[in-house]
Amino acid sequence: MKASLLLIGLVASGQALAAEEKPFSMDGEFGFIATSGNTETTSMKGKLSAHQELEMWSNDYKFESLYKKDEVNDVSQTTAQKYFLSAQGNYKLTNPDHRVFGFASYEDDRFSSFDYQSTIAGGWSQKLWQDDSSKFDYSIGPGYSFAKRQDGTSENGVIVRGVVNYELKLSKTANFKQLISTEVGSDNTKSKSESSISAKISDGFSLKVSLVLDHNSDVADTKKNLDTQTAVTLVYTFF
Repeated sequence: MKASLLLIGLVASGQALAAEEKPFSMDGEFGFIATSGNTETTSMKGKLSAHQELEMWSNDYKFESLYKKDEVNDVSQTTAQKYFLSAQGNYKLTNPDHRVFGFASYEDDRFSSFDYQSTIAGGWSQKLWQDDSSKFDYSIGPGYSFAKRQDGTSENGVIVRGVVNYELKLSKTANFKQLISTEVGSDNTKSKSESSISAKISDGFSLKVSLVLDHNSDVADTKKNLDTQTAVTLVYTFF
């Protein structure tokens, strides 16, 4: 009798986990602000995040965009224009929580010190834990960066990339996420922190508040090292 109850419990747990694990999931995020009158502004923020969970691979894809236009005294000018995309593949070893990763990214920020910044990296990735309420993973390894400054100077070199990712379930409908990444090189150290809280408001839709910090250690004298972005966006879960 006890063995039967144990077997039923294991089967039920396995079915619950299978229901939670999605082979492919994707979220779309969008925020829009428009003002008119003495000052006219248009701000748009978009993001697509996808996760693919396979038997031997765990993959993540990301695309982000930011655009802002201001019009003062009938003069219209773009004041922010940024695009970022990345992909990371994690190959699972004998222990599926131990992985080898490959990463690639490209960023085009019109108003930064760089015309573009691109990175490829590989190394060790590990999921330290994942339970019903939280999960934590990290990755670290060597790579190579390709960058071109606004003055035309190219900066290519070896880097070390490190990432930590933490997620916490605050309630049945609310989640907290913290992502920190850094790419340490001889010419420049590029770091990013993204903190967010999202709350489900209906089937498929969530409201998200986020704070993004972008830091470059070596920038032009006319630029600031740190860029901050605070946003309230609507998130739709496609899958």
